[in-house]
Amino acid sequence: MKRLLYASFAYMVVGVLSGLFYREFTKLNNWPEGQFTQLGLAHTHLLALGFIVLLVVLLLEKVFTLSHSNLFGWFFWLYNAGVVVTSGMLIVHGSLTVLGRESNAMIAGIAGLGHILVTVGMVLLFLMLRTAVNRPAHTAS
Repeated sequence: MKRLLYASFAYMVVGVLSGLFYREFTKLNNWPEGQFTQLGLAHTHLLALGFIVLLVVLLLEKVFTLSHSNLFGWFFWLYNAGVVVTSGMLIVHGSLTVLGRESNAMIAGIAGLGHILVTVGMVLLFLMLRTAVNRPAHTAS
């Protein structure tokens, strides 16, 4: 459970810092306010997919002890790798856009792999939840 708590806290810190980076980096480079760049999406991805989702999983762990599943380790590492890769590519692509440089297919491909990892992690989470929900409830003596 502590692993979920610490990971969620780390995403909260990095998510807030990525929002600060977005604001300051775009100001420093005279990026027109309101003009789209993927750089701003990293902030919400880190907060929503990292901070909030892992807090929800922490609550589910408390109720269902998901960590007893053989799938939990796979979920934790694949999901987190996906969030980090996806957010990292948003920062790279967005920074290149603000700097007036072209992105490339490699960045898009790596971002796609990040999204695939997040999806696989979500599927594993739901497989664990299905098993936990179908588990018979313990009766108090």
